[in-house]
Amino acid sequence: MSNPVSAALNRQVWAVDPYPGMPPRLHNGVLLISTEHPLGTHRADARERIRANICDAMALMLGLPSDAITFVSHAGHPPRLLIRGLPEPGLSISHEDRLSLAAVNLQGPVGVDLMQVQEVPNWQSVAQDYLGPDVTEHLRVTPDAERPRAFANAWCRQEARLKCHGLALAEWAAIPPLTCPTFELNLPYPMVGALALP
Repeated sequence: MSNPVSAALNRQVWAVDPYPGMPPRLHNGVLLISTEHPLGTHRADARERIRANICDAMALMLGLPSDAITFVSHAGHPPRLLIRGLPEPGLSISHEDRLSLAAVNLQGPVGVDLMQVQEVPNWQSVAQDYLGPDVTEHLRVTPDAERPRAFANAWCRQEARLKCHGLALAEWAAIPPLTCPTFELNLPYPMVGALALP
């Protein structure tokens, strides 16, 4: 992971694992970890792999033994990360196709989401229901060739904000206004992602 850098269109972009084999780095207490899975990996195996990588990365970053970092997981609830001797950090994990992405924030909540760019046939009704009228209008005037990526980016930003606030996916009208900085993640095409911080 590298520091966020300004990008075109007044966006903030975080790079994820820019150099294969480099150890992950904390930036302002936030660690991003990505794991690519072999073709045919089952979801349960993908979960185990990203969790193992989170534990390894946190142990490396904090200079702790691996048994000082544990996961608590209950069906129907997001997983929690416990680090011996530290307050509970924020944790968010997203899976899409063969990629898993996790964000750990040692200073508070965090949200991360990942999506593959693809045509969404009923994008207007989905955007209206889940992203709101302003985003829907922005997508409507976006050129057709650019709309799938713009939709995926908007979806990831909303999901990341929801996760950062501890909220489940719901229709736009049922959600209070969510104000938290979101950052686009620099991922290999066709993946897009977003990170939300308080």
